[in-house]
Amino acid sequence: MKIRSRTWLIAALMVVVLGLLALRWLAHPDRVAAMILSRAGTALGLEITASGASEYRLFGTPMLVVRDVVAKQRDAATPLLRAKRIYLTLPWSTIRAGGAELTVERIELDAPQLDIPALQRWLATRPPSETKIPTLTDGLQVDDGRVTGEGWSIEALDLELPTLYPQRRVHAQASGRLIAGDVRLPFDVHAVLIKPAIGAGFGLAGQLSVESGDWKLPTKPVLGGRLHSGTDGVGLDRMKLAATARYVAGDTDLPFVLGFAGPLRYREGKLIVAPAGAVVRGRDPVPHLNAHGRIEYGAALSLQLAGAIAEWPVSWPALPAPIGASTSPLPFALQYAGKPDFSDVAALHLQRDKTQFDGRFRLPEITAWIDAGTAGSPLPPLDGRMSTPALEVSGAQLRGVEIEIDDPAIAEPVVQ
Repeated sequence: MKIRSRTWLIAALMVVVLGLLALRWLAHPDRVAAMILSRAGTALGLEITASGASEYRLFGTPMLVVRDVVAKQRDAATPLLRAKRIYLTLPWSTIRAGGAELTVERIELDAPQLDIPALQRWLATRPPSETKIPTLTDGLQVDDGRVTGEGWSIEALDLELPTLYPQRRVHAQASGRLIAGDVRLPFDVHAVLIKPAIGAGFGLAGQLSVESGDWKLPTKPVLGGRLHSGTDGVGLDRMKLAATARYVAGDTDLPFVLGFAGPLRYREGKLIVAPAGAVVRGRDPVPHLNAHGRIEYGAALSLQLAGAIAEWPVSWPALPAPIGASTSPLPFALQYAGKPDFSDVAALHLQRDKTQFDGRFRLPEITAWIDAGTAGSPLPPLDGRMSTPALEVSGAQLRGVEIEIDDPAIAEPVVQ
């Protein structure tokens, strides 16, 4: 009996000592956080560290807070994620399931920085597996986030996702500003997804503005489509965009409506709509036009559009007779490749009946020339050639007319 009592006493003392050691270890949240992040990093093939103060709670709903977080691929120079603070609460059922159940109560991220190229490189290394949509019972909140792509970034991103369930409708509110070169796009939008799955319907509405230099284009867009992911990139199938907009530059304020339609793709740093359909409607001097073609937007903007202007706007410089007397639409072909603010050279082919014009111009200079009216130069700031069967000048009728306008400031022709 004495031996057995002594054995139990020793065992009890060992349990007490081990408990005290465990409590001492648990009293250092940084150690607990480092262990959790190390295990998470091993599972994901990442190095995840947190150099700031950490907190955790085990009673009630488990909670973990880590600060100054950096996540990157091993030996990678650029982290795919940084964050000043990550807050996470999740039920015990998720912890006991060991990843089989992905239910999280709430996630908060303060000043996260997500690098899209680094993220894509990491995703390319991951083994193919069944995608599991996590459940967020109390949602996701992002404050002052930053997303960086190739030639663009989203700054001051605030995102609120109230809840997320695999088979339920998803609502999100987002605001921030997209920056690409000299172009800025501040936005404040609300998005709806029928369910978080490829092929599900997606909708977006709100306010955004395209701003560059001394002009801006505030718009109220309504966008819809179906989520797409494939070898051609991610994006939307059957995308439709309608927007009311205003072109504002100095004293100029031109309201109009526009629409785009076509498959939307994002791949290798480029946003592409091809084949694209476009419609513009507005009051004079905004032309009514329909067009189709291809639109690419990344570090630069590329447009290849063909269509027709319904009629020559009244407030545009008058066309000479008999061209101006015609009521025929004006088929056109427009090509542009350059800065997103349209300050580079564009190529235009324009036709009315048998009169044709081929020229090159810069949109800001043409806009300024139109605004100048009779106070400006009688010749537009462009480089081009016009041919027409007949032309009336000061009462004289000319036949087989060809007119060339040379502007040394216009660069070489855009490659067709």
